[in-house]
Amino acid sequence: MLHPHLQFNQLNIWYGAQRALKNVTAEIPARGITAIIGPSGCGKTTLLKSLNRLLEETDGVRISGQILLDGQDIYAPRIDVTGIRTRVGLLASKPCPLPMSIYDNVAYGPRIHGRKNGRSMDQRVERHLRAAGLGEEVKDRAHEPASQLSTGQQQRLCLARALAVEPEVLLGDEPTSALDPISAQRIETQLQALKNQMTIVVVTHLLRQARRLADYVIFLWMGELVEAGPAAQLFNAPRDERTRAYLAGDIG
Repeated sequence: MLHPHLQFNQLNIWYGAQRALKNVTAEIPARGITAIIGPSGCGKTTLLKSLNRLLEETDGVRISGQILLDGQDIYAPRIDVTGIRTRVGLLASKPCPLPMSIYDNVAYGPRIHGRKNGRSMDQRVERHLRAAGLGEEVKDRAHEPASQLSTGQQQRLCLARALAVEPEVLLGDEPTSALDPISAQRIETQLQALKNQMTIVVVTHLLRQARRLADYVIFLWMGELVEAGPAAQLFNAPRDERTRAYLAGDIG
């Protein structure tokens, strides 16, 4: 395995009395795309959102264990949560552009982190719109409302907004589930183009998508880590019977 960028050590997460994740220990390599797979309700999104501390926005959540980002425990006392969320961006399952222009959506993150407007901001916005595969489509529309974009374009705008703060890690929570096939393919293409620049972790319920995208795979079952490894190994020669049954469609 390549150098781990993220590590889970004996991670347990509860929603009230319900235990959603049970003693998860795993590593996510630097660069490339890691796919988290498993049936509905197995803890995929919980694991993903633990990586940028978004779970704390939910009442009744309790967490034990460690999550390390480049060896630093992101749940350690006095850690800068805003700093963690800057380093670890999120692309949600449904596009949620801010009620402002296309340009201002992308500039929003840099502005709140103290970056000034001007030519450098213009270049930053243009660069990240291109990185999200949206540059040509909106080059003459940057100051129009983001709400005028199609659903697929809005999701790529949200990708550009996430990239604009230049995160080390990009999380995708079923990022194509609300999109038509062509728009979904465009998001997949952009993720593939970005994977050599950052660590990407994607939750997907589509095994076909995981096979297309993933360099590394984590398989969860009922809140437990069953198996993790390089995509070629896990998909072609899984070690655990539950993994084999899930990939064959016999369970889940």
